Amino acid sequence: MDYLPIFTKLKNRHCLVVGGGDIAARKVHLLLKANASITICAPDICDSLLEKAKNNQLTIINEAFSDELIEGKWLVVAATNQHHINEHIAQLAEQKQILVNVVDEPKLCSFIMPSIVDRSPIVVAISSGGKAPVLARLIRERLEALLPMHLGRLAKISGEFRHRVKQVITKESLRRRYWEKLFGNGDLASLLQKGQIEKAQQFMEDNLTDEVAQGDVALVGAGPGDPSLLTLKALQLMQQADVVLYDRLVSKEILDLVRRDADLISVGKAAGKHEVEQSRTNQMLVELAQQGKKVVRLKGGDSFIFGRGGEELEELVEAGVAFQVVPGITSASGCSAYAGIPLTHRDYAQSVTFVTGHRKKDGKALDWKALAIPHQTLVVYMGLLQAQEIETNLLVNGRDANTPVALINKGTSNEQQVITGTLSELSKLGGGLEGPTLMIVGEVVQLSSKLNWFNPDNNKKLSRDPFLVNLS
Repeated sequence: MDYLPIFTKLKNRHCLVVGGGDIAARKVHLLLKANASITICAPDICDSLLEKAKNNQLTIINEAFSDELIEGKWLVVAATNQHHINEHIAQLAEQKQILVNVVDEPKLCSFIMPSIVDRSPIVVAISSGGKAPVLARLIRERLEALLPMHLGRLAKISGEFRHRVKQVITKESLRRRYWEKLFGNGDLASLLQKGQIEKAQQFMEDNLTDEVAQGDVALVGAGPGDPSLLTLKALQLMQQADVVLYDRLVSKEILDLVRRDADLISVGKAAGKHEVEQSRTNQMLVELAQQGKKVVRLKGGDSFIFGRGGEELEELVEAGVAFQVVPGITSASGCSAYAGIPLTHRDYAQSVTFVTGHRKKDGKALDWKALAIPHQTLVVYMGLLQAQEIETNLLVNGRDANTPVALINKGTSNEQQVITGTLSELSKLGGGLEGPTLMIVGEVVQLSSKLNWFNPDNNKKLSRDPFLVNLS
């Protein structure tokens, strides 16, 4: 993050704008909205700024910039069309530790002005760090369409009601629940859209209670790694959670999307290693929910496909804890798609089978004869350490030695590796690989070289990004 986004209180603070043209006028417009005390310095002043001076909105110094003008200022905007003057102002402000913005020269700036969506007191700021201002503006335009105009009224009456809520609901976590429930209620939004402020305030009062809410658990599939593959519901629940129990396979980028003040608890597992035993994880889910907390159990891929989600839910049922399940894109689907390998194809495979390379010690042996049938796709989760056993058993049971195979390491991430070969080479292909690796055995693998669209080597998706397409 090149710039820390900060909202600065400028009411009655002395600010200097050097320049008197249209660009300076746009900066002045924003500063006036923040109720700053503005001085304009320029030999030539445009009509809109002169009009504001007549209305006593700002002060004009009708002359060229001189160093003493910067004294006592909170921030300075350099908006002249002369680089050497802008550069001098930036250097002087830096020496005096005064925030400075130089229009269209981000390298000289100690702060930058973002694109703004104004629903005061709700304000959304979008910045590209000066690298792509047009893109920032397009994003702002999209947000303008998404955020309703009554949002500001909602924030205003909520601010007026905060003290009352604190009086009735003393526990912070329960207050947050109250606000989440209130803001998610369509009836309140409808009243505000109609301008019925008194009825909206009464609605807020009627829903005010200090009753302890029952905790619950959301079993959420986080997908194979790429944060953009999260479902909308998964993201919403992650933003509402009091506590999140997450696995080793959940990427840092996804964890960064969890609400900032939520408790994060790692219960990760690696092959042969358990940071937290499964039985303890089950117990923690029950205990946290019984404390009245909103709990998210975040698992890589889909929690019902080799994710032990069913085992965890059985514990919740026995304890009488409410729960919901949010499916995720399973690794087999996500990783194969990013590797350009369709799991089924009319010309190559009419079925697909998912198996795991790790089972309970007393678990049933795999039916290798059934798994070795040709013209079907076999996907093995966590099979890297058992590659020799898988290769041997498939060959012994009749699978052709030349059957194409693929290992997909860190699939859907920018570190994705796809290694292809034949079944007879399987045990040798994974040498040096670390981290989550998916194994695919079947004729469909040969399509990878033709259909591969994701190229992490240059951090570029080869297909068009629909988000950017829609912005254009």
